[in-house]
Formats: sequence, C-alpha cells, structure tokens
Amino acid sequence: MDPAAVTELERGDRRIFSYRGQKDGEPWCLVSYSLPEVDRSKRVQLRRTLTGLGFGAVTDGLWIAPGHLHAEVEDALAALEVRERATIFITQTPLTAEPFAQAAAQWWELDRLVARHTEFLDRYEQYVPDALRTQQAASSQPPADPREAFVLWLRCVDDWKTIPYVDPGLPASALPPDWPGMRSVELFAQLRRSWAEPARSHVREVAAGK
Repeated sequence: MDPAAVTELERGDRRIFSYRGQKDGEPWCLVSYSLPEVDRSKRVQLRRTLTGLGFGAVTDGLWIAPGHLHAEVEDALAALEVRERATIFITQTPLTAEPFAQAAAQWWELDRLVARHTEFLDRYEQYVPDALRTQQAASSQPPADPREAFVLWLRCVDDWKTIPYVDPGLPASALPPDWPGMRSVELFAQLRRSWAEPARSHVREVAAGK
C-alpha cells in the first residue's frame, strides 16, 4: 500500500477514535490564502478541504481551527499544490469585537454541529442507561452478544465517523453553555468499550469459519 495512504488512514483513525479537544489557552491555527480567479477550481477544493478538516471561515480567505490541526492542513495544502499561496499562523485566541463564543458560532455554524451531536445522542443513548458512567463501572456490565455487538458497532462508527471532522474540538470559551458535544464524545467512548471487542470476536469467528 502507498505509504501516504497508510499515513492518511492512520490519521483518520486517530481523528475518529481518539477525539482531541482543545483546552482554553492552547494555540490556534489560522490559514490565510489568496488564489486568483484562474485557480477558481482549486479555491473551491481548498474551501471544501478546510471545512472537512474542521476549520471555520472567518472571512473568505482566512480560516481558523485548533492548533493541533496544523499538520493536517500542511498536508492538505501540499496535496492541493497551493502551499506557496497560503500562510499559516499559530497564534493565541483572536481578539474579536463581540464575545469570542459569539464569533465562533458564526465561523463554525455551531447550530449545525449541535444538531449532529444531538442526533447521535438520541440514536444511541438508549443503549447506555447512564452515558457518563465510568469505565470501571462499564467493565462490570455483562459482555454483549458478539453478533449483535458487531451490527451495532458498525452502525455506530458509520454514524459517528464524520462528526470529529466537522467538530474540531473547540475549547469551552468558544462554545455555548449547553453544548452537547462532550456528551456524545463520552457516549461514543462508552459504546466502543462495550461493543468493539465483542464485534472483533464476531469477525474472528466468521473468518475462522465457525
């Protein structure tokens, strides 16, 4: 397999299964670019790529995301062959005229992200009576049926996998007080502890012809 593809798959797994939230006070990554009309198609691709990485649009040519996405945007700019047309700034929290959370709500369309997290919670909280219970308590639960766990885990990952890309893990200062994101992150982690290993057991059994 192409080493670049392996790197991309590994990065995707980290994004999906190891949610990285930004803490207040950690740096931000700003990307400024200028592409002429003759490069309109690349400009459209770049906007789509930045959105897919979890960047918010401050203005047409200025985008922002948590600093931990620095490496991902470097690779994306290089892949689109526009690295020389962009400047990356690693900076502290921008000083906005309005409260920072109010600005962030516009840059990331937080209402849309709330809807994505809420949909996931509504669909899967029924499988965990207390979605916030500790890993130790969860480990005392009886193991799930492997076949059922496989079906549920497959659906769960499919429903979850795009959320960490549109939600880059913003800090508390950028979020409304009733933000459902961490609840859904914790729920996904709980379901992974409950279903992932039984699901793998089912795959091993099927592969072995049992």
